[in-house]
Amino acid sequence: MSCTRLYIGRVSARLPRSTLSTTPTSTIMTTSLATRALSSSPSSSTSADSHPKPLYASQPSLPHLPVPTLSSTLHKYIETLQPLQTPEEHQKSRKTIESFLSSATAKTLQQRLEARAAERDSWLSEWWNDAAYMGYRGRIVPNVSYFYVHKHGLGKGKNQAQRAAELVRATVEFKKLVDSERLEPEKVKGKPLCMASYKYLFNAVRVPTSPADVPLAYEPEKHHHIVVLSNDRYFKVDTKGRSASDLVKAFEQIKKLSADKPGSGVGVLTADDRDVWTEARRHLLSISNKNVQGVQDIESAILLVCLDNDPAPATEDARAWAYWAGGHDRTGKGKGFNRWFDKHEIIVDSNGESGFNGEHSMLDGTPTLRLNEFMLGSIDKGAIPLELPEGEKSTEPMPAPEEIVFELDKHLQDVVAKSKKGFEDEMALQDLKMVNFTGYGKEVIKTHKTSPDAWAQLIKQLAFYRLFNRPGVTYESCQTRQFLLGRTEVIRSVSNEAKAFVEAMADSSKSDAEREKLFRAAVTRHIQYSAWAADAQGVDRHLFGLKKLVRTEKGEEIPEIFTDPAFAKSSHWEMSTSQLSSKYLDGWGYGEVVEDGYGLSYAIGDNEIRWCVTTKNNDAEKFGKALVAAAEDVRKMMDNAKKSGSKL
Repeated sequence: MSCTRLYIGRVSARLPRSTLSTTPTSTIMTTSLATRALSSSPSSSTSADSHPKPLYASQPSLPHLPVPTLSSTLHKYIETLQPLQTPEEHQKSRKTIESFLSSATAKTLQQRLEARAAERDSWLSEWWNDAAYMGYRGRIVPNVSYFYVHKHGLGKGKNQAQRAAELVRATVEFKKLVDSERLEPEKVKGKPLCMASYKYLFNAVRVPTSPADVPLAYEPEKHHHIVVLSNDRYFKVDTKGRSASDLVKAFEQIKKLSADKPGSGVGVLTADDRDVWTEARRHLLSISNKNVQGVQDIESAILLVCLDNDPAPATEDARAWAYWAGGHDRTGKGKGFNRWFDKHEIIVDSNGESGFNGEHSMLDGTPTLRLNEFMLGSIDKGAIPLELPEGEKSTEPMPAPEEIVFELDKHLQDVVAKSKKGFEDEMALQDLKMVNFTGYGKEVIKTHKTSPDAWAQLIKQLAFYRLFNRPGVTYESCQTRQFLLGRTEVIRSVSNEAKAFVEAMADSSKSDAEREKLFRAAVTRHIQYSAWAADAQGVDRHLFGLKKLVRTEKGEEIPEIFTDPAFAKSSHWEMSTSQLSSKYLDGWGYGEVVEDGYGLSYAIGDNEIRWCVTTKNNDAEKFGKALVAAAEDVRKMMDNAKKSGSKL
């Protein structure tokens, strides 16, 4: 899809969405970016390998997302409810579910879903895109977007303009591989994944419309500019045929031009409720053609580069606040300053440290992680030419940065002021803590011959249980991109086995050998459910699809399985968890998904485990300490059990 016009009203088109994935992307590196495509997983013999344009070559051969059987899904559902319920509650829910399974209604809904799957590339993608992202009308920050904190010190010795120029040069090289389709597809166990979302990695934007937003991708070969934000002002900068030295000069010019006064603050509207931004954008475009061109210049850009002012954030928490919410004050609370959240943004502070803010509606975390690893890794290893060789350089002089100035009337000025205050108030409710546990990582975990991801999940279960004396309803994201237009399924991490383990950790009568046995049973259960989720055989997406096909507009009643309190309770994600790991990041994060819950992004390194805890419960630091204590105690228990020979 490409576009050269702006959308003002509702657009009926719907495009697939994806979410952050638990499948980690391996470090991406190359020694000859001009001729070699990159892969985020080990190469193998596939139809794409010998194709001159491998990026999308495997798309026609990808299987379609399956529809699980009713029996399989509902029996898994029954099992995942049990650790969250009293025996009486569970018996009632079991009867409701079994009654539904044997009903004509269930058979009818299943047949409708199978018919939908037979006639579409994906029975889920359009629905999920609308329900989870485009139809969402709240603030995308803190509720949708995510951020990466680039490893501290990677830009050592470089000032802000120099570091930003390096990152842009690397981004342009990666964009060339995507645009030419020479980039190797991501793979898992040698099998290519769906790469449809890569079409929205560059020159793309989430456009606010009513009643649902739309994703928009501009033609990449016609748009080679970035938009640079400095002091909340916007500047269009050409990148085609430009060396890092050209970009440094442009960025230095921008810093000088923007130093005298801040801009209009229009960007904060992208952090407001989507309906507020929809109306404000419509009004902005109606004021003048200059505004229309300015918005189009921003939305069609490769991506945005934010050059933040002094003072640079000094702590890990402050850096996270800046990359997540835009700007920072003494407490690190975000202001939405110097940002345009509808697009991906590279952020560079005045010390040359950097991060990334990801617009989440159009693609999941693995493509943007791949981009970030390419940027950071290729510069770190000196694998790309910062100064272009003759023949690749533009023969035209570098044009001066072109400032994008918006014309605002009194009404829009008032809306911007109200949005700024509203966003500050919203982010003041948020609490964030970056936790870097250096006691051990996957190297130690593997000595116990167990899954690092399952181990990390059980740490979270133990921490939550100790704080609240019960299991916490947990969402772990698992990618389903082995299927065409696949995105994610839920790993329901709370199991009967996990509950038994955390209870044993609190029971002084239990030996470490007994606890280890329960721990390994919980790990085995988690691995099994993870495999089901990756194969699109989980619970949540199937139930979502069945419920969508109840024709209430024709008088059909919602089946009791969906009105049973267990349905809402078991999907009230108190812990929203997702793993992305990279040696080039100091962490990453996103907001909690329920008012009383926690966002728990995590990364498992060789010798560390990192978490970002976000919450409105005002106890992020407390939860972080509980995670560290749980991590220490799990290792102590496992070491003790190993020494004792695990004799029961």
